[in-house]
This record gives sequence, C-alpha cells and structure tokens, in this order.
Amino acid sequence: MDPRNQDEEVAMRLDGSIGIVTGGAQGIGAATAQRLAREGATVIVTDVLDDKGHALATSLALEGHGVSYRHLDVTDEAAWEALVSEVRAEHGRLSFVVNNAGIGTLEGVEDETVEGWQRTTDINQKGVFLGMKHGGRAIRESGGGAIVNLSSIFGAVGGFGGSIAYHASKGAVRLMTKSAAIAWAKQGVRVNSVHPGFIDTPMIEQVKDSPVGEVLTASTPMGRLGRPEEIAAAIAFLVSDDASYMTGSEVYVDGGWTAQ
Repeated sequence: MDPRNQDEEVAMRLDGSIGIVTGGAQGIGAATAQRLAREGATVIVTDVLDDKGHALATSLALEGHGVSYRHLDVTDEAAWEALVSEVRAEHGRLSFVVNNAGIGTLEGVEDETVEGWQRTTDINQKGVFLGMKHGGRAIRESGGGAIVNLSSIFGAVGGFGGSIAYHASKGAVRLMTKSAAIAWAKQGVRVNSVHPGFIDTPMIEQVKDSPVGEVLTASTPMGRLGRPEEIAAAIAFLVSDDASYMTGSEVYVDGGWTAQ
C-alpha cells in the first residue's frame, strides 16, 4: 500500500496518547506529526520555524486533530523544562517524544570549523539528550511510553567521507539511544532510533537536482529518494504498543542503502 494514500486507512493505535515532535514544521517532522495525529495522538509540534509550525498545526486542527504548536530551541534546557511542564499541566501526562530536530552539514574533516562542529553537535546531539532527559522522566512518571530518536544511515556508516560533524552527532544519537533504553528498560520507557536514508526533504533540496543528487539516487538500491511519510510510518509503529517489546533497536528506512 502506498503510504501517501493512507489517510483513511491508518489504525487509531495512538488514541489518547500525548506527545511532542521536535523539528515538526517541515519534512520528516511534519509528516510524523500528521501521521501520529491521524492515528489519534494529541501532538505538540515544536520548531524554531514558527510560521510553518503554526500553519501545520492550524491545518491539522481544522481537520479535527489535537495538534498545537510551540516554539522550541532544542539546545535550551530551560525551554525543554518549561515545555514538558506545560504539557503535563495541560494534559496530565506525556506519552511519547520524537526527537527529530536536526541540521545537515557537508564539510569534511579538514574543512569543518570548530563553530560548525559545535552548532551541529548542539542541535543534533545535545537536543536529543535534553529531549530524553526531560521527556523521558515525564514519560516514566506518567506510567510509561516511548521515545524515538532520529539518527541517520550516517550514524552507522562512513558514507562518502564528508559531513564529519553530522556523522559524529548522528553516531552519538545511535548509542545514546541504547544507553537510555537500558537505563529505562524496566521502568516502562522504550527508546529506539530511526535511521533514514536519503529522503526528499528540505535538507536534501539543495542537492536534489544536482550531480550529487544523482549519486544519492543511483547509490540507493531502490533507485529513488525516500518520502517523509515512509519515515513517519516507522516512527508511528515505534511509538505505538505494536512495538512493545522493542527498545534500544535501530530501524533503518533507507531503500536498502546500508544493506550493501
């Protein structure tokens, strides 16, 4: 079944759940917020792209879904504390967190700057850590739930030898996920990572129609870019009780890229 045509067919697996999706204004985050809401979840979309975030939340709310938007800089611990407290005060609990916010880089080991390295690490790694720290505690105190961290195929393999800061940050997300999964395994908090391949999102937009984009497509066994909805479907599964015996797992949605 084509995931682009599932709007009327998705199961209501998440009815009654309350969760946060970071980086939810566009791309994978927006597709995830849409999928989770249509499965019955109340979704708090967060981002720093306020206009896009508000527009998405308004559109989904008009469809009858429980979606709202909050500005969130994922590197700001005080902002995380305030958000989680606000969600618990308004809804009484927190069921899941999808740590999706992230940025991409192209610079290799000789060209990356300390400033670029730090910015990438702050958003991609520190942001996930803070989401787990504050979101995970609230989920545990709410009786259990799930965290899904967005890593990448480049969190597990060396790729093309560039994007050194991106690789480092996404590799850290992979192992942070496993550490937290073990820590919470008997406390009702499941933590898994999703590793997208080359997905047709704004992050890929700058190279999509260039020779680089052709290489990305040609090097993927399925011969195409992935769609945000295909990542969202995997995230929805991991958030749901259908994945109740999964924690510390890595889910690759990459058109076969890492199978080579």
